[in-house]
Amino acid sequence: MELTKIATQNDINRQWVVLDAKDKVFGRLITEVATLLRGKHKPCFTPHIDCGDFVVIINATEAKFTGMKLEDKEYFTHSGYFGSTKSKTLQEMLEKHPEKLYHLAVRGMLPKNKLGRAMLKKLKVYRGNEHPHSAQVSKSSK
Repeated sequence: MELTKIATQNDINRQWVVLDAKDKVFGRLITEVATLLRGKHKPCFTPHIDCGDFVVIINATEAKFTGMKLEDKEYFTHSGYFGSTKSKTLQEMLEKHPEKLYHLAVRGMLPKNKLGRAMLKKLKVYRGNEHPHSAQVSKSSK
């Protein structure tokens, strides 16, 4: 009987993947990013090991949103003090903090533990077409 091989940190070969968000549906892009960060696309996937790739998203402000999400969807923050609840619409988040918007969406799809936080650190989001990771990039996905 042959057992499944469990990957170790030494077995992992990380790559850099560049995704262009221009004219892509936001939710579909985020699911692809979460899969790449988690490493589920690799044959050596092991749930308790961070075996995912680095992901760079460019043109973050040019993603498409379906329905009325830009006006209707809200993001809430609360400092812990009474009356400190604040909300921003998706449109405001996309204009002011697109990086935070992508991080919040991807964070919801990753494990809620130290491993998930480590995976989220491998996500890099940029508003425009330029990014400083061109030397590391080995694979480009469009």
